[in-house]
Amino acid sequence: MRFLLSVLLLCSAVAVAQNPPPTPPVTPAAPGNDQSYTLRTQSNIVLVPTTVQTKHGEIIYALKPEQFVVEDNGVPQTIHLDEDTDSLGLSLVVVVQCSRSAGYEFPKLNGLGTMIDAIAGDAPREVAIVTYGSAPLLLGKFSSSVDAMAHALAQLEPCDDPEASTLDAVAYATKLLEARKNHYRHAILLVSETRDHGSRAKPAEVIAALGRTNTVVDSVAFGPGKTEVLNDLKYGGGSGPIGLLVMAVNALKKNAAHEMAALSGGEYINFTTQKGFDEGLHQLSNHVHNYYLLSFQPHAEANGEPASGMHTIRVKIPDYPDARIRFRESYFAGELDSAAANTN
Repeated sequence: MRFLLSVLLLCSAVAVAQNPPPTPPVTPAAPGNDQSYTLRTQSNIVLVPTTVQTKHGEIIYALKPEQFVVEDNGVPQTIHLDEDTDSLGLSLVVVVQCSRSAGYEFPKLNGLGTMIDAIAGDAPREVAIVTYGSAPLLLGKFSSSVDAMAHALAQLEPCDDPEASTLDAVAYATKLLEARKNHYRHAILLVSETRDHGSRAKPAEVIAALGRTNTVVDSVAFGPGKTEVLNDLKYGGGSGPIGLLVMAVNALKKNAAHEMAALSGGEYINFTTQKGFDEGLHQLSNHVHNYYLLSFQPHAEANGEPASGMHTIRVKIPDYPDARIRFRESYFAGELDSAAANTN
C-alpha cells in the first residue's frame, strides 16, 4: 500500500456533509481516469485522514479496512480505505504570517521550499503561496512549476502590521481551493503564531468551509513553550450539535493553529528554535507520507440527509488497543443557520 500523501498545514479537522442525495462510495479506478476521484468530489463523503503509531511512536503499516472502526456520533460506519493515494494530485496553499513576531522567525524558513517538495513527493501537485498580516496577499497563484514556487517564496518578507488574521487567511486559502476544478486533494500548510489576532471571519464559517472542501490543515506554529498537545474541544459549551460547535470555536480562540489542524486531521508542530523548526518539518514530512485515508458516507435521516450540526468522529483499531491514533475528530453537516454562523 502506498500511503496518503496528505497535505501539509495540513485540526484532527472538519469535513462538511452537504445536501446532494447520498451516493455510495466508489472504489477508485485506474490512475488517469477521473473516476478515481469520485470519492473526493462527493460533498456527502467525509474524509478521515488517520495516522497510526505504536505507543513508542513507530508507524504501523499495512492495516486493512476491516481493522478500523470509525464512529460518527457513536454510530459505527461503513468505511472505505484508499490504497494508492500517492498517485493522486495535491492542491496545496502555503500560508505564512508576516506580521507581529513573525519577522523574528523568517530566518528559520529558508528550507520551506525543500520541505514542500518533500511533502508533495512524486504526486502531481500545484502550489499557491499566500502571506498575511491583517489581510491575505497572494504572492504566487497555483502552479506546478518549481521555479514559480521558488519565485513566490522569495517574496516572503516581514510586514509592519499589528494584526495576524489567521482565520481570515485560512478562509481565503479555502476559497482558493474550492475554486479548483481538477479534483486534487486539498491541503493548507500554515506557518503562524498560535493565536489569531484581528480576523473578521466567523470561526464557525471557517470550520464549516474546511469540511465542505475536505481540506486538511497542517500547522507549523511559532511561539513560547514546548510543543503542546491540547485536549481538543474541552473549553466548555455544552453538548449537542450547537454545543459541540461552540466548543470548537472556543478551542480556536485558545490556539487557532492547533485546532484547525486537529479539526481537519492534519499535523501540528510548535517550534522556538531553528533546530526545532527543522526537526518539526522532518517529522511532518514523515507523517504525511504515512496516513491512511479513510472515508465514509454518513447515515441519512428520513429527509435523505445526515443529521445537521457538529458531528464527532472516533477511530479505533481493536487489534492494536495501545496504538496512538491521530484522526479527523469532527465535521459539520448541513447549512449553518444564523445562530450557528454567529457563534463567537
